[in-house]
Amino acid sequence: MRIGLPRGLLYYKYHPYWETFLTEIGFEVVVSPPTTRKLLKEGLIHAESEICLPVKVFYGHVASLMEKVDAVFIPRMVSVEGKAYTCPKFLGLPDMIKAAFPNIRIFSPTINAKKGFKGYYRQLLLFARQFEASAFKAFSAIMAAEKNQKQYMAQLYKGIIPVKNNKIPSNGNPNIDSVKVGIAGHAYNIFDDYLSVGLIKKLTDRGASVVTPENVPQKTWNKYSSKLPKHLFWTYEKELIGASLYWIEERLIDGLIYVMSFACGPDSIVQYILEDEARKYNMPIMPLILDEHAGEAGIVTRVEAFLDMLRKKVYA
Repeated sequence: MRIGLPRGLLYYKYHPYWETFLTEIGFEVVVSPPTTRKLLKEGLIHAESEICLPVKVFYGHVASLMEKVDAVFIPRMVSVEGKAYTCPKFLGLPDMIKAAFPNIRIFSPTINAKKGFKGYYRQLLLFARQFEASAFKAFSAIMAAEKNQKQYMAQLYKGIIPVKNNKIPSNGNPNIDSVKVGIAGHAYNIFDDYLSVGLIKKLTDRGASVVTPENVPQKTWNKYSSKLPKHLFWTYEKELIGASLYWIEERLIDGLIYVMSFACGPDSIVQYILEDEARKYNMPIMPLILDEHAGEAGIVTRVEAFLDMLRKKVYA
């Protein structure tokens, strides 16, 4: 059976896990192509106008797979740690996609860390057993997936860009004074070249060194996010804030770019927190809002102006 894996949302975090797991239990995995203008337009046709840009793009990725696969894999991501939840859009994503594409078959095992390891493994084992995989084969598939995911995460902590599997250049133009920029944003925003308009390359081509939340271990961002007066119950927002506070407080960056999606509620809350914390440490910060109307020229102008400001501040 050919199973589709949309190249959107949490694909950028967990693609080694899901590709390995599905292959090991006998599926032929088909990944949708990188985002394009045509794919985004397809997503806009099927998605509700009020939802955020990366979810609209996800609809487009599902549409691109419909004629190529027998089913699409969209896990219901409820929680990936015991004391927090994922964004509501991940909880309801399988239902939203099913409503838009009633003729497509969707496989959506529930991932809920609040039920502990037993509940988590049980969901995946039950999913695998539906396709005549033995208990041993199913468990072996989970172990192989976890091994590949851990290796992938270890590489991220060394500076690897997700999916592309190559290092972020430390300084793309040695003739320009280098500044270090932290990019705080969800992986599906900053590592989708179409959505981010190639933000990382634009920074490195102009002499900047770049770090992202994926380069910060969970233990570190958990530690720094816990300094806030109130516990954050959105895991991926906690990751953005914790990584940013780590960079800011330890003076590891010269400036921060916060990449956010238009119409994303959690993103707007994170923006307020980051701007408040950056102000305390006199850290320059530039919000960058992505939507379907974002133009490359405008982003280039803002990036160049931000880098010029940082160089004047650092090398004054």
